[in-house]
Amino acid sequence: MSYLDNLESNLKSMESQEERRTSSDREAKSRNSERARAQASAGYAEQLRKGPFATELIKQATRQGHAMRTKIHLAWLGTTLRLEARGTKLELRPAPEGVIAVFTADNGAIRSHSVDLAGNPEGLAREWLASLPPIPPPTINEAELE
Repeated sequence: MSYLDNLESNLKSMESQEERRTSSDREAKSRNSERARAQASAGYAEQLRKGPFATELIKQATRQGHAMRTKIHLAWLGTTLRLEARGTKLELRPAPEGVIAVFTADNGAIRSHSVDLAGNPEGLAREWLASLPPIPPPTINEAELE
């Protein structure tokens, strides 16, 4: 191996080491910021999980959904509470500044606002269920009628 080939190989090796170091630094910063965000929102996550607000919200959404003949699907995804019906979702996400209610539809339309965990969840359930698309009327096959 000639001197120039050896030098080129060493330079390439040093460049790749530098690239790995900068990418690992970025990943470490990202992990640290995510960890700090999780720690800052841990108190709100605990309140949401164990407090009466989530239980009452589930009860109200289920009751109002039943009156609308709509099944409400519930799921805890980590610290997030998700309610889903007719392709529309309501997610309660703990954040460092409080709990955020995020409304999402199939078409991707999103709106959000903060939630007072000491308040009444009935209004939030009513607001979310009012945004559901209507149930399409049943279709009648005329061939089956004959």
